[in-house]
Amino acid sequence: MGRTIKKVAVLGAGVMGQGIAAHLANAGVPSVLYDIVPAGAAKSERSKLAVDGIENAKRLKPAAFYNKDDAALITPANYEDDAALLKDCDLIIEVVVELVAIKKKVFDWVAKHRAPGSILASNTSGIAWADMSAGMPAELRQHFLVMHFFNPVRYMRLLELVSGPDTLPEVTRAAADFGEKVLGKGIVYAKDTPAFVANRIGTYAICSVFKHMPELGLDIEAVDAIFGPPMGRPKSGVFRLADLVGLDTIDHVMANIRDKAAADEVRAAFVSPGFLKKMIEEGALGDKTGKGFYKKVKDGGKSVILARELASGEYKPAGKPRFDSIGAAKRAGDVGAGIKAMLAGTDAAAQLAWRVTADALIYAANRVPEIADDIVNVDRAMRWGFAWDLGPFESWDAIGVKASVERMKKDGRRIPGWIETMLTSGRESFYARDAEGRTTYWDPASASAKSVPLSGRWLFLKDRKEADAVVAANDSADLIDLGDGVLCLSFHSKMNALDAEIFALYGRALDWLDEGKWEALVVGNQGGTAFSAGANIFVIVALAMQQKWNEIGAMVKGMQDILGRAKYSRRPVVTAPWGLVLGGGAEVAMRASACQAGAELYMGLVEVGVGLLPAGGGCTEVLCRYLGGIPEGTTFDPNPFVQQAFKGIGMATVSMSAEEARGLGYLRPQDRLSLDPDALIQDAKLLALGMVKAGYRPPRKPKLKLPGPSGRAAIELFLYQMHKGGWASEHDLKIGRKIAYVMTGGDIPTNTVVGEQHVLDLEREAFISLCGEPKTQERIQHMLSTGKPLRN
Repeated sequence: MGRTIKKVAVLGAGVMGQGIAAHLANAGVPSVLYDIVPAGAAKSERSKLAVDGIENAKRLKPAAFYNKDDAALITPANYEDDAALLKDCDLIIEVVVELVAIKKKVFDWVAKHRAPGSILASNTSGIAWADMSAGMPAELRQHFLVMHFFNPVRYMRLLELVSGPDTLPEVTRAAADFGEKVLGKGIVYAKDTPAFVANRIGTYAICSVFKHMPELGLDIEAVDAIFGPPMGRPKSGVFRLADLVGLDTIDHVMANIRDKAAADEVRAAFVSPGFLKKMIEEGALGDKTGKGFYKKVKDGGKSVILARELASGEYKPAGKPRFDSIGAAKRAGDVGAGIKAMLAGTDAAAQLAWRVTADALIYAANRVPEIADDIVNVDRAMRWGFAWDLGPFESWDAIGVKASVERMKKDGRRIPGWIETMLTSGRESFYARDAEGRTTYWDPASASAKSVPLSGRWLFLKDRKEADAVVAANDSADLIDLGDGVLCLSFHSKMNALDAEIFALYGRALDWLDEGKWEALVVGNQGGTAFSAGANIFVIVALAMQQKWNEIGAMVKGMQDILGRAKYSRRPVVTAPWGLVLGGGAEVAMRASACQAGAELYMGLVEVGVGLLPAGGGCTEVLCRYLGGIPEGTTFDPNPFVQQAFKGIGMATVSMSAEEARGLGYLRPQDRLSLDPDALIQDAKLLALGMVKAGYRPPRKPKLKLPGPSGRAAIELFLYQMHKGGWASEHDLKIGRKIAYVMTGGDIPTNTVVGEQHVLDLEREAFISLCGEPKTQERIQHMLSTGKPLRN
């Protein structure tokens, strides 16, 4: 049995401490949040800094909590009065200011009050383990390591672990297990070197941008356009990211690397350019001071983004630069092809992209094994910590190692010897499949290929597909054998939009379940940003404009029937939604035997945005969630339940987490969450197998007590008030009334008990009716052309 971490102390109630405590609460782990006693504080306010920290965490944007109610898991405390609480904590995470002297003072306090054997971790972003542990008692040194979370803690997956020579192996294992299995983090094992892994590579890449952009006459908007999605990076690019992080923080990290990394061959690059120093002196530090490389101002009541001209220091309206190379990258298809296309261009954007990429790739290669033992840890650090789509070595593979090395040599760049060794051996990529289908990476230390280390909790559909586990496929979906008798339906249309081909394979999978060919079905996918962004509305508007109402009705009925079969299948169907789960995607996620959801779940029935209502069973299923669990024979008024169910659909409410989705009725109380996105498919598979072993039986079809016209009147009054208040247009009012008609059961006597099919029929009829509305067709066309809803 390994160590079990049941309770955690967080020392320091600043923004980072707040984020760590909040994410512990997200994972259901209670914590004690410590801070100092404010000078002159009254007895009732001696833990005010911690109390205020918890309250601030509730207000953070983006949200730190999955559910703000979970803040109750955090106990506010202060170092003077609450030291005794430390003995109950299995893990103690220090998150105080980045000064060794202050950290050591805190560690001395910990040494006096902790329980023997408890783990002490520092969240430092770059102070050496050796410097912090100097003078520690021997037993504490054995239980001390670095656990470097990235901000915002909830959203950034990376957790860098740095152990010292005295750290016990079981302590490192316990921290890694807790980070991965409980908190859902991606673990990177870093060396005790300046800035560790992600910040070391990422900061150098920023330095390279600072160096090359003036050579090519490019401004900050151009740089951010280049080093955004076209290069497989976040939309924040370089300078927007700098504003988020803080220019003073970047300057501090650069100085720390320059001062501490004495053997770094490009140490001189870590010097803040003049424009950065000037901005720091000016107090233009980024978002925290209201201006940095960008600033937001009001102009005529509207927010306008201004961009700084680095030479003059003046701000001007931010432009939208266009380059042929960026266009080529966007048209390339996948991320790797896009990067390759970008670097193959000849314009200034492509030149900058090449120079910075070449610098960063060679720099990353020279850091192995200095900052990490292998390229896998480096790639994961950049993907999980800087949200790159591909890490440095994955990117290098995408552009072609051999060809790019030749280009680098022509530029006069020096190639690391171990890469030359790899190429000479006949291997032309850092990652490759071996004869047994396993992914291997090139290990510089042994000059040989090794298997990529994978968590036993992960299951990658790409690996299953490359292992010839696809049993059926079409242009929009695959049926993949997950092993142990479990089949997976995986979508791969654009944004995983639902279409006839997806439902054709779904139907085939359900047929096979009925025939006993498979034990269970998982509905899930990986990659991109969406489980499913909804139905293919292009097909809907095309049929509507041709007035093919029977075809629309048949399409909707087909979806209803498939999802009904999934919900009531004799063998378990487990959905695994994650990311964007909108409209029809939410209906697919909800109408099944069970749901294993990703914790980051942005789920909603948003059809009103395109002038429609949920008709694949969404209205029906939400009513089932609110009314279906009430025991038969219970006397109750259905109106409050129906009104609450209506609001989520009528207001197109989208959850900001899986726990919020649960509160909206999109997830059931018993539905489970996976905090680790790479574990989601495996978790869903294991849930399905557990249901099989437990002798799964489908649920009974619920009876729904609906209020009819009398209940509809209250909802229509709410809609009327929204319309009069300017919150809803005339067409919104019409859509809302249609939804109200469906969800109150149509023209039935008050408090009539109906079955699911009654509501499904009303859904379908209302959907077809709305398809015939010109304003609905305008909304759909606007969404297709702009990607944004139209309020007409």
